Amino acid sequence: MEQIANLHIEKLPEGVYLATSDDIPGLVAQGRTITETLEIARDVAKKLLEAQADITANQFLHV
Repeated sequence: MEQIANLHIEKLPEGVYLATSDDIPGLVAQGRTITETLEIARDVAKKLLEAQADITANQFLHV
């Protein structure tokens, strides 16, 4: 299932791009190009959302 999240991307003085999201706490991705940064952000978001789903499922099972 795909979800939409807003990303904030900025170019740092070092020349790399940094992506963060208020929609997905903990999402931080850095890349040499905007495209690379978006790809990394997508992977990080997927892992964070999967981890959150696992935590939620475990909490539900232990109630």
